[in-house]
Amino acid sequence: MKKEKQTSRADELIDELLQDCPDPESILGESGLLQQLSKRLIERALQGELTHHLNQDQETGQQNSRNGYSQKTIQSTHGAMDIRIPRDRNSEFEPVLVPKGQRRIQGLDEKILTLYSRGMSTRDIQTQMQELYGVDISPGLVSEVTAAVMEEVKEWQHRPLERIYPIVWLDGLRIRVREEGRVKIHVLYLVLGVKESGHKEILGMWLSSGGEGAKFWLSVLNEIHHRGVEKICIACVDGLNGFPEAIEAVYPEARVQLCIVHLIRNSLRFVSWKDRKAVTADLKPIYQATTVQQAESALTSFAERWDGTYPSISQLWLNHWENIIPLFDYPPEIRRVIYTTNAIEAVNRSLRKVLKTKGMFPNADAALKLLYLGLKNLTKRWTVPIPHWKRALSYFAIDNPEYFLH
Repeated sequence: MKKEKQTSRADELIDELLQDCPDPESILGESGLLQQLSKRLIERALQGELTHHLNQDQETGQQNSRNGYSQKTIQSTHGAMDIRIPRDRNSEFEPVLVPKGQRRIQGLDEKILTLYSRGMSTRDIQTQMQELYGVDISPGLVSEVTAAVMEEVKEWQHRPLERIYPIVWLDGLRIRVREEGRVKIHVLYLVLGVKESGHKEILGMWLSSGGEGAKFWLSVLNEIHHRGVEKICIACVDGLNGFPEAIEAVYPEARVQLCIVHLIRNSLRFVSWKDRKAVTADLKPIYQATTVQQAESALTSFAERWDGTYPSISQLWLNHWENIIPLFDYPPEIRRVIYTTNAIEAVNRSLRKVLKTKGMFPNADAALKLLYLGLKNLTKRWTVPIPHWKRALSYFAIDNPEYFLH
């Protein structure tokens, strides 16, 4: 009953406040009701902070008292506000809500970062903040807010990882970065893993300006290992140069699974348009076979039919056969997950939406900041395990009892 009375009283107060607000502008506009209430709430909160500070001084025997106010203009999501900051006679009071030297109320930085993570330019963010919130911010302020992200990126990139990731995917996307006065093509490499719980996690991102090879991947995998990853069961790749050698050096028991979709695309590169449908249909029995023996038989049949016209296709599959057949050791639930790099390509597609407004980046840090924020937005949606994970995990546990059966 008491709670109902409090709710009723609150509704009455709101009705009273709205009586003098005939239109949306008088509520939401500049100097509207919402801004006035925010201003009053901030000032009341600051008064409460000073009261607490003075009470503490009194308990310790210090002589202190209120000493008027100072004026301060702050930027908030409700626009610019002129507020009165209470002062104490000893000049020891440090407000928590609006610290000394701070000109932005909490929440404004988050909105700037949200717009930045969508790929908006500094000028676009400036315009958007003015149109949406009536807040005038400078390009320098946007740069100041986003610069603080770099520390977060460094902490994230060096954070501890889990002991085991049954499945990891590796892939990269190209971006343009200005370096030494010239615009160069860089590749951002991502490592996506599935945790023992079945949830996806980005293990890290690495920016490279040269052609990747065994040495590059060895450094990446060593970094992951030093951050706590003891075991990788399957690594799914699209044919990255040097990766099989690197993973064998760091995780010798891991199996490398080549992306079948990429292999099919490479197989069709030199196939005439009229034969593509037939070639694709004849490749399907290879990777959809139940066993390795059936897959080998299907590849032999394919070669007998097509080697006279396209001899390079069967040779391509034979050259990569050791990295094609790992999928046959697992049931359909796991095969659907590992035989393509769709999981990490979906991540890259999301990042490309962020990048489409950027012709090039002024430096590597600018690229890493934006891509990190884009990943942060994306991974918020990763709240459930991948499909059929419980059954898949039982197979990994049988192969690796020392890591799972504990």
